[in-house]
Amino acid sequence: MAESVTPSDHDLLQGLRAGDEEAFTLLYRRWQGPLYRYALRVSGSPALAEDVTQEVFMALLRRNEGYDPSRGELSSYLHGIARNIARRRLGRERGLQRLADEEAGPDDPLADLARRERSDLVWEGLLGLPLHYREAVVLCDLQGMSYEEAAATLGCAVGTVRSRLHRGREQLGTRLRSARPVPVAAQPAPRMTR
Repeated sequence: MAESVTPSDHDLLQGLRAGDEEAFTLLYRRWQGPLYRYALRVSGSPALAEDVTQEVFMALLRRNEGYDPSRGELSSYLHGIARNIARRRLGRERGLQRLADEEAGPDDPLADLARRERSDLVWEGLLGLPLHYREAVVLCDLQGMSYEEAAATLGCAVGTVRSRLHRGREQLGTRLRSARPVPVAAQPAPRMTR
């Protein structure tokens, strides 16, 4: 049985440029999730994140010759497009929408409530950061990019990313420490004895 080789981003982009629909589908499947999560974390809006993700791939189809592998990874290029689109949209909308509440878990409603409250506090803190700090925190801490990848995405120096990340983390920590306390976990139910 022959081993399946996962094509590189470069190979898929070459296929896309040659008109291979499967190459586009594979690129979409590979990068749709990370791009959506980035846009969601920067904007706080699932609808905006969906739009940004679709616009990134439409831009890739329209101008796939714009990517130059000698200037960085395709992931940085795609995140850079997402960043620009999200910034334009946020500028137009002049406000951030709250994330929709997740469905409550059936097992422990009190613990689920505490998790959602903590999650809401983190999102509020993150969305309250200035955009240039928020982008650095999202790219490095939430998307797992290296400083170099984030610098390529943001179009700045690695030192600038480190500085923005440090300040963003600092401000986020301050916001979270000053937020109202949240219960750690629900108390266990009393045990029944025979």
